[in-house]
Amino acid sequence: MSTLRVYVPQDTTSLSLGADAIAEKLAARASADGITLELVRNGSRGLFWLEPLIEVETPQGRFAYGPVEEDQVDSLVDSGVFDGQCHHPLALGKTDEIPYLAKQQRVTFARAGVDDPTSLAAYLQQDGFLGLKAALKLSPQVIVNEEKKSGLRGRGGAAFPTGIKWQTVLDCQAEQKYIVCNADEGDSGTFADRLVMEADPYMLIEGMVIAGLAVGATQGYIYLRSEYPNADRILNAAIAASYQAGYLGNNILGTGQAFDLEVRLGAEAYICGEETALLESLEGKRGQVRAKPPLPAIEGLFGQPTVVNNVLTLAALPAILSQGAQAYANHGMGRSRGTMPFQLAGNIAHGGLVELAFGTTLRELIEDFGGGSFSGRPIQSVQVGGPLGAYLDESQWDIPLDYEAYTQAGAVLGHGGIVAFDDTVNLLEQARFSMEFCAVESCGKCTPCRIGSTRGVEVIDRIAAGDAVEDNLVLLDDLCETMTFGSLCAMGGMTAFPVQSALKQHLASQTESEEC
Repeated sequence: MSTLRVYVPQDTTSLSLGADAIAEKLAARASADGITLELVRNGSRGLFWLEPLIEVETPQGRFAYGPVEEDQVDSLVDSGVFDGQCHHPLALGKTDEIPYLAKQQRVTFARAGVDDPTSLAAYLQQDGFLGLKAALKLSPQVIVNEEKKSGLRGRGGAAFPTGIKWQTVLDCQAEQKYIVCNADEGDSGTFADRLVMEADPYMLIEGMVIAGLAVGATQGYIYLRSEYPNADRILNAAIAASYQAGYLGNNILGTGQAFDLEVRLGAEAYICGEETALLESLEGKRGQVRAKPPLPAIEGLFGQPTVVNNVLTLAALPAILSQGAQAYANHGMGRSRGTMPFQLAGNIAHGGLVELAFGTTLRELIEDFGGGSFSGRPIQSVQVGGPLGAYLDESQWDIPLDYEAYTQAGAVLGHGGIVAFDDTVNLLEQARFSMEFCAVESCGKCTPCRIGSTRGVEVIDRIAAGDAVEDNLVLLDDLCETMTFGSLCAMGGMTAFPVQSALKQHLASQTESEEC
């Protein structure tokens, strides 16, 4: 009897929705029915609104069913799911043909959810480590040049050209250099970093080794959000397998090149997502922002030249080196090249990850992919770019998702997080939350952020209470300006974005109500 292969995801989202229990029940039912079952615990494809998404391999391809609950397993089996002829209401057809997935332009996430993320053999079968093998044949400067040609910019939020940062580190003379991966994903509505680490961890490992070869670094650290225990488990399993197979260590694939890598858990502080606070924490200190200069590229971890890149930045490198810089740069528009993994969350019907080239619009993401609000009510506002990103009303949803276009509109793309709110949202409360978030998460080092955010909450409370509203609105604008230009980092410097945009929409809606 041939073996039947069934895929049940093991990412955090699916596990929280009962994937383990579903896997156990499928195995038990197959055993009872005398079916030889190979149960593969794959990663998620990022279609979180359909999780747990079960896939069955058939001669015609992989067929998907979801979202599956434990008490639906028996009915699925009875309907013929093991025979590949299932017409159950949960049947979604061929996985690759699900419109949400088929309409995407997956580059970084091309392998996500396809197989067991801890299987090195599966990664190699899907062209894994081809980028590293290509890089091992190139000089450091040529690798950096390829990086520049690709147009890749930091995906963590700052969008700084990656090649310039790498060139700075390469040009530094030092006995020890470091590659630090910022995996302290703390922005609201973001999960792309987690999905990389839980669905395709070898891609991140490969990217970090390539970065090490490019700048002459032999030690890497993944600074992982401690609230991601599943990612920690999967990453460490992949790192151990990479050492055993010679992709990490003192003699990478017999070339004499060296690169060591380990995971370090974060300090459960949002501010440690800022690169210099992260370095302080990685050194065992309190996570406080450093004054710049010196830049981390010159004096970073332990005072040595350091590349600090986000997970998505490093994860893009294998494709750039294996497929060519131009192939990557062919995606996108203007100075925003390549693809961006947008993450749909909040009051949205179809939450999940959507990877598209830069230049698409928020309207397309919200309406064509997101399916509108989960509540069924009109979407009133969308926050793009995490807790420090602006709230955008419908008049701004057709702006191309491009770094420069969003900057011109007084907004940010950030890490690609998109959080939707329907027309029941109180945007004055959201403005207060943004200021309060800054007060709670500030490292406390600079006065504009530490004190300004606290005073900001008080001013917004007075506005909400109707106390000298016009005077307090002027005061709040002055306070936001002080925080923007006086703060050491983006924590205080960008808080004005969500505060002022939310408040502007709140005041506009009040005016409309009065006119009606």
